[in-house]
Amino acid sequence: MEIKTKKQAKTIGLVVTVPTATCEDRHCAFHGGLKVRGREFVGLVKKTGAQKTAVIGWDRLNYLEKFQRYERRSSRLQVHNPSCINAKVGDKVRVVECRPISKTKSFVIIERLA
Repeated sequence: MEIKTKKQAKTIGLVVTVPTATCEDRHCAFHGGLKVRGREFVGLVKKTGAQKTAVIGWDRLNYLEKFQRYERRSSRLQVHNPSCINAKVGDKVRVVECRPISKTKSFVIIERLA
């Protein structure tokens, strides 16, 4: 008789709220073997069409010296969306850099802020 135990969420070295749900995702920072390092961004989830992938974006202002004005620019990233976090479109999330998961994904969602 096999008893399944809940997998304990490991600490990732950052001050974030640990997800209450568990997952079997090997690319999860809390329940898998993925280590996080490097850059950290906060953005809004724009799309969640692909499997376990989300597109996040954020706006920033860039100053133009010649016209003495600011222009609005936007940045987008494809990030891994673990099933324990399961961010939806419109959620504000925190992402952290990790090793490359695929050709375009090198970031993983670690916290859903709102």
